[in-house]
Amino acid sequence: MQSQENVSQLLIEWSKGDQKALDKLMPMVYSELRRLASNYLRRERQGHTLQPTALVNEAYLKLIDQKNAKWQNRAQFYGVAAQLMRRILVDYARQHQAAKRGGSDQQRLSITSAGQLGGKKLAAEPQIDLLALHEALEELATIDSRQARIVELKFFGGLSIEETAEVVGVGHATVERDWKMARAWLRNKLS
Repeated sequence: MQSQENVSQLLIEWSKGDQKALDKLMPMVYSELRRLASNYLRRERQGHTLQPTALVNEAYLKLIDQKNAKWQNRAQFYGVAAQLMRRILVDYARQHQAAKRGGSDQQRLSITSAGQLGGKKLAAEPQIDLLALHEALEELATIDSRQARIVELKFFGGLSIEETAEVVGVGHATVERDWKMARAWLRNKLS
């Protein structure tokens, strides 16, 4: 596996306009992006038509369209990729609900699983009402945008506390505190 420094260096070179860096970068990050996509889709409703490869490909197209991105490191890249995947999944969920005209076979996110956001227990959940989670995160963002960003990075991006702190630009203790507060808020909101 390639080192984090190599990925970060290629991202910096890509942000400076080096297309060859992008060609070297994508094979290095593809497996991690596919793993993230697989985890997201495992939580989706049964019969979801979007496959992990398609989700990664859609996110990839949006990533390479980021013309003015100033990539700093691998954690920031995966955070942006996670945000893009979240938006793609929310768009698909909206399309699915529109097709069903309001009905949904998705389960609501339980208090227990909301308390385990980003943990192994949530990954074992077969289905999540992604729209409810998205709406709750949007509301949380109006109250505390940093907490919403931390949830997004940890839950959708799979970043560690340290990586999240690096992306958000705050200390480790601040991320842990905000993570706990955001989980409690989401637990209350989604119950």
